[in-house]
Amino acid sequence: MATRICFIAQSNSYSIYKEVKIDFQYFSGFSISQKQKSIASLHEGVRRFDKTLSVLEVSTKSPNPTGVALSAFNLKFFDKVTSREYPLENIFQSSKVFEYGGPYNDLLNVHPREAKRDERLRTSGRLIGFRIDDAFWENEPKTMFYDWIYIRSLYRNSYLSKEILNYNAFTDIEFNQEKSINCQARSAAIFV
Repeated sequence: MATRICFIAQSNSYSIYKEVKIDFQYFSGFSISQKQKSIASLHEGVRRFDKTLSVLEVSTKSPNPTGVALSAFNLKFFDKVTSREYPLENIFQSSKVFEYGGPYNDLLNVHPREAKRDERLRTSGRLIGFRIDDAFWENEPKTMFYDWIYIRSLYRNSYLSKEILNYNAFTDIEFNQEKSINCQARSAAIFV
């Protein structure tokens, strides 16, 4: 068994989303078929919690093409300075400013997986904020910068902006709340 968070959009509430922990059967292994078995089990758990929810997995492992397109590896961010689009993951990783380095703009031009795993992100000291378009973003609130780049990217994509409105609950099988802070499924719920 494992636990993941389902992020539920709440349009008629003070809190625009809520987090619900869902227990489900986790299928170990790195293959996409194992991940999709885990996603199916997670979504079964969401339906047991509330069968009225329309749930979407937001990740490259999603069985739904919309969920794959909404992943940070595929969703594009338009950079006003360069007038180019980059994967959201690259924007996020390349914008990090640490005690002893960053931002690492060269991460804009590598595969998103490479950007995420770049050794400098772990060896440059404490994360102090983010720099993008000559603006500096503080670390607090913790998810604000990530949510902003995600929502800005999604808003620019008219097709995905409409498509996402067919859903009101979002998961990310790769997001482990014990190890990570930012989550594309949370950002998707905030957008909705």
